[in-house]
Amino acid sequence: MLRLVVSRQTVSKWETDQTVPDLTKTKLLCELYRVSYDQLISGNTVGGDWTSMDSAADEIDWTAAWSRKYPILATYQGLHGIRAYREQITALCGRCQEQLSLSEADTFLILKDLLYQEYQSHNGK
Repeated sequence: MLRLVVSRQTVSKWETDQTVPDLTKTKLLCELYRVSYDQLISGNTVGGDWTSMDSAADEIDWTAAWSRKYPILATYQGLHGIRAYREQITALCGRCQEQLSLSEADTFLILKDLLYQEYQSHNGK
């Protein structure tokens, strides 16, 4: 697991441009957020406002990032029959979006939350 080992005060100073991370921390930040050094220091994809944070989040390869903790995410695409599940999920997304008059993003968020609730119920939470 990647750890930066910095205090919240240090992060606050980075965010308010009082200081900048040293090269070692910068490298770790690039690895953590899966962005290039240029992207990190230019502020084009990582910044202090929600718009730039959303932009940075959109550029992160979340499957690769979560694969470190959950290795199945790196390999499930090769499982026999997985394509059929994707097709069923695609159809479900379309029906949900149409029947509930939702945006595409809202549809995905709701279905993701429903899957999480199902996961929680199977784990007794």
